Amino acid sequence: MLFSVARLRRLASLLLTFSPLAACQGDTLFTSSVTYCSEPDALLIQQFDVIYFQQNSSVWFNISAASVQPDVNVSANVFLNVYGMHPVNFTIDLCSLFNGALCPLPTYNFTGSDTIPLPSSLGLSQKVPEIAFKIPDLEAYAQLSLTEVNTGALKACVQATLSNGWSAHQVGVEWATSGLALLTLLSAVWFSAAPDSLLPFRFLDLFYLYQWAASTALLDLNYSSVYIAFATNFGWALGLLSNFPIQTAINNMRHLTGGTMADASGGSAVAFVNRKLSPYNAAAAMFVSGTSQLLEINQETVLSWSNSALENYASPAMLDVKQLDTAGTVQLVTSSSSNVLQAGIPIYVNYVGVATANAFMTVFLTVLMVFAMFLVAVGIGYGIVAYLARRSSAKAGSLPDLQERYTALARAWLLRLFLIAFTPVSIFAMYQWTLKDSWLSVLLSVLLFLVVAGFLSYCLFLAGRLAVRGTPSTLYTDPKYLVGVGPLFALYRSERYYAALPLLIATLLKATLTAFAHADGEVQIISLLVIEVGALATLIVLRPHKTRGADVLTTYLAITRVICTGLLVCFVEAIGMGAIPRVVIGIVTAVFISVAVVVMFINILVNLAAPYLWRHCTRSSTDFSALEKGRPESEETSRPPEQMVPRDPGVNPDSSSQISMEDPSVYTQESGSTTLGSLLPRQWSLRLSRDSHSRNSSMSHSRNSFSQSSNFVSSNASSPRQSHPPSPLYSHSQLHSRQQTIDEHPAPF
Repeated sequence: MLFSVARLRRLASLLLTFSPLAACQGDTLFTSSVTYCSEPDALLIQQFDVIYFQQNSSVWFNISAASVQPDVNVSANVFLNVYGMHPVNFTIDLCSLFNGALCPLPTYNFTGSDTIPLPSSLGLSQKVPEIAFKIPDLEAYAQLSLTEVNTGALKACVQATLSNGWSAHQVGVEWATSGLALLTLLSAVWFSAAPDSLLPFRFLDLFYLYQWAASTALLDLNYSSVYIAFATNFGWALGLLSNFPIQTAINNMRHLTGGTMADASGGSAVAFVNRKLSPYNAAAAMFVSGTSQLLEINQETVLSWSNSALENYASPAMLDVKQLDTAGTVQLVTSSSSNVLQAGIPIYVNYVGVATANAFMTVFLTVLMVFAMFLVAVGIGYGIVAYLARRSSAKAGSLPDLQERYTALARAWLLRLFLIAFTPVSIFAMYQWTLKDSWLSVLLSVLLFLVVAGFLSYCLFLAGRLAVRGTPSTLYTDPKYLVGVGPLFALYRSERYYAALPLLIATLLKATLTAFAHADGEVQIISLLVIEVGALATLIVLRPHKTRGADVLTTYLAITRVICTGLLVCFVEAIGMGAIPRVVIGIVTAVFISVAVVVMFINILVNLAAPYLWRHCTRSSTDFSALEKGRPESEETSRPPEQMVPRDPGVNPDSSSQISMEDPSVYTQESGSTTLGSLLPRQWSLRLSRDSHSRNSSMSHSRNSFSQSSNFVSSNASSPRQSHPPSPLYSHSQLHSRQQTIDEHPAPF
């Protein structure tokens, strides 16, 4: 009994010696995943956790394994792949160790955990470079192969991916990006009642940037591990939430409706990645073979490790093979296995903890939850508005159409939610059609896609029909369309009201290529590059926005998309670019995207502060003007803020001809009334009235035109009362309210 234990301790020490292995932060390497690379025959592994500490050249292990085949004499080959390079590749004849104690291989179960120092003669500190402990998302794996000495048959093959604890995927980044989106959402909701606010549009831009960043990792390309890890920081923007109860419910639903595809694994998805891709970077022929050198280790060197203690020793009885294989978490992954993850959507969604067949249903449930929360929020808000409107009905002229305006704002936010859902629903709904897994998933994908695409098409049809039947400027004067359908065109100049259509078409085309061309990365990336270049050219030619700053921002984002898409061409498998250059390109691409996110963050902060800065500047200039003219400060500042904002004649070009003003006002102490002027064909021009509607019209017409103009100007300069055109957003009775426009308050972006 004791002799058997000693032999197993020596075998464990040997296995640990050649597991240079993978990592925690702080100059350590640890195993991140373990799989069989051939059908297990002589060796079964249930647990294999190893950590290598560079500082003291020691190894901690927690292993549960069993040798289950008697009378087997084997040699061990240890193979290390780091970014496609092979710094370690040697073979050991186990029969030459411990005076043949490991020949034949003992048939016992071994369970133990301890820390052992490694001898300096192995020279691991020289073979493992310093950068291996610092670079994020290390692409390395170790492989142990046991080959029978007499027949050359492969008895066992185990692969363990290595990590150093550093990764481009950070929970903090997920929280930061989602926090920025939440801040923008709350600010956009708060300012959405003011048509001049750009925050609702910046919220859409920010979400589109997040979704695009995530979708760049959904193509059939050989991405570097660092780039996939970076792209998973934005997986939440696509609705990919790896909630365990939700995933379990989806699994049950699929299996009950004809689904046969595998569920998500409980461990790391990297264990199932195609071995030709990162982080393995290995040809199929190198999985279990390759040139090797014979390493000789004397018995005294191995026995010097005997001061380590083993825990939880199992009794030396024959272990039932089937029982261990069922209970263990180590799975078989070969080039012909059905559980191998291919490049594109399968690898990405499994990296975020969602099974390939569950991707659409996860997005579907996320969309349902978001829209349910939206309906609850709108219902609560409508109840508050109805209560306020009922209380204000007793007061003359106090918020008579508040409910109508609230309903229009709710329709606008519903449209924004559909715009946000368009990208993930299009990608994963069409991809679900290619899987042919669960008939219920396919049915729901068709229904959801038709609802989202149909609603957006209907809104586009409404806006286009009004613009074609009338004039494009009618979209900006009709309150029904300006508020309810405004997210599609209100950001653009009236002659470029259709500028959102090319963006939606490009989004649909990219989703179609991602879903249906998932087996040909070369076609995907070239087509996407053409689409991004076309979108950039459209922005440069049309220049649709009302301000130069907005055109500059959208053009910058389009240029970023073109550059990043061009860099992704290097990930095409046919090019055969090495692992290290692909890592560099992945980091550079991630930097471009990160800078774009920072730019959007700054832009959102500027737009948050713009209303307050504009109000402060307007008040300061008004106070200075009042002091110059000798008027009291309180007289000028007592006017409503919206009356102190100059109109933008470019927003509503046709509204000038519709603004009515009566004849110049003449105030008399006897009557206490004024006469109003007539039509103003331009914003600052005056003309005589044709008719007088005041009971003092005879007095007004007895004056000459020069007196009329001078009296009107002087009255207008000295009195705080002003006339304003009726607003399409308010009822005709609200003469002192008017529609604000997108560019009334100057915004830099």
